[in-house]
Amino acid sequence: MVRPSIYRRALVTGASLIGLVAATPSLAQQTQPTGEPEMVDEIIVTARRREETLTDVPISITVQTGDQLAQRGAQDITALQRTTPNLTLQVSRGTNSTLTAFIRGIGQQDPLWGFEPGVGLYVDDVYIARPQGAVLDLYDVERVEVLRGPQGTLYGRNTIGGAVRYVTRPIDQDDPHFRARAAYGSYNQRDLVVSGSLPLTERLAVSAAVGRFLRDGFGENHFTGGETYNRDVTSARMSVEFRPTDALFLRLSGDILQDNSNANHGHRERPVPLPLAGLVTPACRGVLPNVYDTCAGLGDRNEVNTAGLALSAEWLINDTLTFKSITAYREGSTVGGGIDFDNTPAPILDIAAGQPNAPVDVYADDQLSQEFQLLYEGDRMQGVVGLYYFDSNARGQFDTVLAAAGITQGTSGSVDTTSFALFGDVSFDLTDRLAVSVGGRWTQDDRSADVFKANYAGLGSPISGRVVAPFAILTDYSAERTFEEFTPRISATYELTPEINLYAAYGRGFKSGGFDMRGDAAATPSTVNGYDPEIVDSYEVGLRGSLFDRRVWFSTAVFHAAYEGQQITTQRVNAAGTSVVSFVENVGSSTITGWEFEGRARLTDRLSANVALGYVDAEFNEFLSYVPNPAPPPAFVQQDVADQRQFQNTPSWTGNLTLTYDQPFAGGDLIRLIGSMSFRSDSSMFETPFPDVDQPGYELYDVGVLWMPADTRWRVALHGRNMTDERYRTGAYTFAYVPAAPSTLIFGDSVIGFYGPPRTFTLSVEYDF
Repeated sequence: MVRPSIYRRALVTGASLIGLVAATPSLAQQTQPTGEPEMVDEIIVTARRREETLTDVPISITVQTGDQLAQRGAQDITALQRTTPNLTLQVSRGTNSTLTAFIRGIGQQDPLWGFEPGVGLYVDDVYIARPQGAVLDLYDVERVEVLRGPQGTLYGRNTIGGAVRYVTRPIDQDDPHFRARAAYGSYNQRDLVVSGSLPLTERLAVSAAVGRFLRDGFGENHFTGGETYNRDVTSARMSVEFRPTDALFLRLSGDILQDNSNANHGHRERPVPLPLAGLVTPACRGVLPNVYDTCAGLGDRNEVNTAGLALSAEWLINDTLTFKSITAYREGSTVGGGIDFDNTPAPILDIAAGQPNAPVDVYADDQLSQEFQLLYEGDRMQGVVGLYYFDSNARGQFDTVLAAAGITQGTSGSVDTTSFALFGDVSFDLTDRLAVSVGGRWTQDDRSADVFKANYAGLGSPISGRVVAPFAILTDYSAERTFEEFTPRISATYELTPEINLYAAYGRGFKSGGFDMRGDAAATPSTVNGYDPEIVDSYEVGLRGSLFDRRVWFSTAVFHAAYEGQQITTQRVNAAGTSVVSFVENVGSSTITGWEFEGRARLTDRLSANVALGYVDAEFNEFLSYVPNPAPPPAFVQQDVADQRQFQNTPSWTGNLTLTYDQPFAGGDLIRLIGSMSFRSDSSMFETPFPDVDQPGYELYDVGVLWMPADTRWRVALHGRNMTDERYRTGAYTFAYVPAAPSTLIFGDSVIGFYGPPRTFTLSVEYDF
């Protein structure tokens, strides 16, 4: 149900859109002011692995340039959620730099090793397989592209919902370049980014960028005294570009990130149950008034490290053929305090050992990828064919401590993935106005897993260094599976006018199956067989273009998707109510239908507007889930509960309205004022509604003031984000006490929420030479 205020906001945004179109006849007589950024339709994108204007691409795509993002005060890629229709892009629950991504209702929020995302993240055409460390800071970036709908033909792996492409700035081959940006803001925010490039010879150039991001916490851990929601991040990138001949181009790039921000244990949303109150100090038994505060006793330590190296080569064979190679290696690790689900000093329900700051939960991964592309660019035909190889390993271990029950559940395992794909996409200009594109991808994924899970008496297991034998081995197996799929795509584009294109497209998306690293074979023996792939068949019709000498640009699309085999992670108490069990289920089928609109117009010579609006109607047709069987012995049975489930992280309505006003001054100085309102209607944190943590609809208001002197080397900006200081959840965990099952008391009624940033102000100064 859409909250009334949100509904009114949607109507207001729609009315604004009508106003933009109605106002366009008078726009043709206006002139653009100094400092006006490029109209969106001039942006060159590479969504189809070749350069095209945004208007020509038959894909629903939102593009934000690095300058646009900076002018809006965006600090990392999660800011795209405010301005992109039907997109959820948030910091994952319990972390500071792990990414949760959903597009049009498709994605996943479980960052467990071996469970892969449904939205692909690419940095300069290199696929980032794991969400850890993927909340990328926005610096030294040329543009970010959000491709909505399955991208299985050209991007393949796990782009069943869409893809996010982060494109860094190219090196200026002619002149040295230096840029520095310093910022200070609320909660003692201190950011410093320095970047530069240098041509060493006519054919050799280097570039580098380093960012340091610090901020005090939004809240406090009342038990340890540490900060919560703080930032302590260092990241860097470096590139070397070499052109040994006019036909050959090489680029070697590397990046590294270190996140030492404190662990994020969330906020307890219910008081500690009375029977367990004796385990907890009085100050930590209730619900803390500040949603950013916690009483977690697990410690503040959290370390996330990622690094990557990529070599791309481009060979111009002749005027029509180009050969490309992209070789990349990445690795990452996470060591920290885990997640204190009960949010109290007592280890009622902790993901780690019983001792604060013990390095128990460990996550690590590495990946190697190789892609070859052959591109053809003719007068009436363009296309690309290629090969892709991917090899990765992900591994981890953690303890689940249940003090009231006096047991620890130790979980460890690893998964290896080897993937091979053949792909191609070719476009034909049948007439001067009509073009068709036909493509397909064949993918084979080989998965092998080792999974171990056992119960230990007392607090701790061999994972945390405690010498103790298990009293019950729940899971202990090794298994292999192979998944294959062909994912076609076909589209047609018709040029209604030289500035407006109509397109229709069909595409299939594929995300391979795998093995549940938390699977409890004692509760559900079928977990050893793994889970099956997801398949999406998506249909889309869109209209995109510009009007009135490109003073108005718009893009709109309607879509329908049939979703089969959706993989959903469910964690709940076991049938006996004495421990935690996890399922990754292929729950059945669902239908997703929706609409999107994006528009931009210059209302006067000083005032411009951006509008975005998205609608999604996502429903489960079948949802087969394990539910407790009341008949003895305690066990789980499968039932269709589609009428009791809804899509997670998928509000029906999303939207944004941004107004930009330019005030020029004598001498060439320019003041730019930016005001923005974004909204999201009601959304569920999980497929099973849980009112204590499900997020009602909300609006966020942002403002910015930029001073751009006539000497364009300088820029000074003041940004305010979340001006109404809205409290909104971005994630949650629910291990609730169920009075009908008294044994569930051992979980401490642990219902916790994670929240987006409060109101903040940031003053930044940038120098560009």
